[in-house]
Parts: sequence; structure tokens; C-alpha cells
Amino acid sequence: MKIEMDLIPMEKWGYNLKAPVIISGPCSAESREQVMETVVNIAKNPKVSIIRAGIWKPRTRPGTFEGIGEEGLSWLTDAGKAVGKPVATEIANATHLEQALKAGVNILWIGARTTVNPFGMQEIADALKGVDIPVFVKNPINPDLELWIGGLERLNKAGIKKLGAIHRGFSTMIKSEYRNKPMWELALELRRKLPNLPMICDPSHICGTRDYIQEVAQKAMDLDYDGLMIESHRDPSVALSDAKQQVVPAELDRILNSLVIRDRSTNDPFVLNKLEELRDMIDSIDKDLLNIIAKRMEVAKEIGQYKKDNNITILQSSRWQDLVKDRIKEGEKKGLSEEFLSVYLQSIHGESIRIQNQIMNK
Repeated sequence: MKIEMDLIPMEKWGYNLKAPVIISGPCSAESREQVMETVVNIAKNPKVSIIRAGIWKPRTRPGTFEGIGEEGLSWLTDAGKAVGKPVATEIANATHLEQALKAGVNILWIGARTTVNPFGMQEIADALKGVDIPVFVKNPINPDLELWIGGLERLNKAGIKKLGAIHRGFSTMIKSEYRNKPMWELALELRRKLPNLPMICDPSHICGTRDYIQEVAQKAMDLDYDGLMIESHRDPSVALSDAKQQVVPAELDRILNSLVIRDRSTNDPFVLNKLEELRDMIDSIDKDLLNIIAKRMEVAKEIGQYKKDNNITILQSSRWQDLVKDRIKEGEKKGLSEEFLSVYLQSIHGESIRIQNQIMNK
């Protein structure tokens, strides 16, 4: 279902922003010198559009560096003026908003720990009424698309039309090479529902380590994201927060210059005809898949009736576990990923359970 929002395109926000928009700067403002040196060096690359720095840092546990606070706002704005670029920072409440606006911060974003809290989002939305400023909303920590959409809706209803989303990955119990699993499908579903909403990818928080930033950044570009947020520090080895995921300005320069930016469309008639041919094949295959799935559910109905007639529970755990292992093994032989197969099988199983439950409880 498409969601209606009154949005202003990013290129009309007033900062000469053109996709891909690159947001960069230190995870945290630690000193005036650290912010200025980092910003001056990253701004040497004209691809950097917006300067960022964390002023307030919501940490998981107390006793760690939780940001320099209001004092750091002038360090950030002065650095932005020195290089002639707009500056952005994260806010978590109405007090942060008031202080950031007073200091002249140009762009705001709301972090994952705030997005997850509707009360916090509403507090910020109420404080933003009558304010004309661009605001990005990061996805909530947990993979809940409705929370993400809800946060965006609260701001838009408060009159924020210069609105965008930041995809920074999701925290899950599943082990991964990433700090936060990308779960690209959720971000792409948000884009499907809100096609005019600018989408920025945050490879730094997805990866948790600088080793994968290039790879994730390129994937975001290939998926037609509108930009990237990459953390950079003059010397990450001594950073007071998220040291492993920040890159030195020279490495940021290398990453940005290595990105392949692809065209969103083409006028080549041969390519267009070939794409149309392949898409027709996809449409035909999808119809076949739906017919096969429908047949599978007809069998599930028969099984459900048999279980009801013989007083057998719907869920057969050992059978399900064996099926999952077998299907994943077979699917991987055909080049399908375990992650995809797990999601597919869970969806199929969930629909089978729903159908059998209806029969069981008639």
C-alpha cells in the first residue's frame, strides 16, 4: 500500500544537493581541533556534500563517552563554515533540537534508538512545528518497518516536508559479519511504499568495521540509494566512539573515488528491448510460482483436515526442522543463499500453519 506524504525533493532543499549525496565527518565531536582537521581534509573531495558530527551519543551502557554536548555544536558549525558546506547532527529530544537550531545546524537526523520510541518521536515532531529544516530518520534498532514509517509520518504531519530516511541496519540475534544486518529488503520495501522519499545508506553502522564499508557502499549505489553517510576521523585509533568503523580522510577519498555510479535508465533501444523481454520472462515465471504455491497450500489444507480428523497437533517440530535443513541444502546447490531460503521457508510455513489453523478451529 502506497503511503501519501507531502515531500520536497532533496535537490530543492537549498544546499545544492545532488545524488549521490555524501554525508561525512567524525562519529563524535571530541575537540575543536579534531573536528576542524577532519572536516578540512574530507572536504577536499568535492563529492562530500554535508558535514556531520555526533554531539550527543546515546550509548548502550553508562560509563562510555556519551558526547561532548552543547559545547561541540560551535565546533561543528565553525568547521562547516570553514569549508562552505552545510552541517548535520543527531538529536534525541526537544532540548537537543532547540540547542542545535540556536547554534545554526543546517540538517538534523534522528537516531535508531529514538526512532524506536513513538513518544520520543512525537516530542520531537511537536517541537519541530513551524520549523523549516531538513530531517533524516534512521531506521529503528529492531527490524520494524511500521515504526520507521510511523516516525516519518509524525514528522511529516508536523510540517516537515524536507524529509529523508537513513538505512543503518538492524540489530538481530542472528550472527553476521556485520554489526547490524542490512536487511536490504526492509529498506527497499520502505522505498516501494514511499517512492519519493530520499534514502541514504549508512555503511559505517551497518558494518561496524571499516573493512566492509566499500562493499556495502557500492551495493547501496547499485540499489539506487540517494547517498551515503560514512564516518571519518583524523585518527580512528584514538576515537572516543566507534573507532573500528571510522576511516581516515584519505581512505574516505579512496572509497568515494572508487564507487561506480550507474545510470538510472537508458535510451538504448537494444537494451530496453532486451530488458522488456527478460521482464516478460520474470512475469511468466512469477505466475507459475504462484500457481505452484497455491497447489502446495491445497495439499496443506488436506493435511490440516487429516490432522483434525485424527486429533493431531498442527506443528510437527521434528518434521519441520528436517524439511528446513533439506530445502536449504538443495537450494544452496542451485545458487540460492541460506538467508533467502530461510525467509522463504518461514513465509511458506507460516501460511501453511494459518490455513491448517483455520481448518482445525472451524
